[in-house]
Amino acid sequence: MDKDFETLRETLLAFRSERDWEQFHTPRNLAASVAIEAAEVLEHFQWLRDGETLDDQQKAEVGKELADVFIYLVLLSNDLGVDLMSAATAKIRENATRFPVEEARGRAWSNKRKHPGVGR
Repeated sequence: MDKDFETLRETLLAFRSERDWEQFHTPRNLAASVAIEAAEVLEHFQWLRDGETLDDQQKAEVGKELADVFIYLVLLSNDLGVDLMSAATAKIRENATRFPVEEARGRAWSNKRKHPGVGR
């Protein structure tokens, strides 16, 4: 596992343990927290028009929400025994097979009928 990632994971686990929050961090609660925080990221983009961008302050706020999502993912993956870095690497390899460059470059599929790899 990446040393920086492992250090961050250990810091998060210590932070949680010092506060005795493990009792609240069930997989269901952590998964819900990931979804809730992801929705808070989305909220910053809710009424933007196409081509409209965030200012620096808004980007900083989005960064905080992204950090919350990441923190909950790290805690959830730890508690489930999932090596998040290995899982992400494996998923990238899987997606490379599902979406070969020659077929996927510049394309987005809206449903499974157009591309069988979508929705897995």
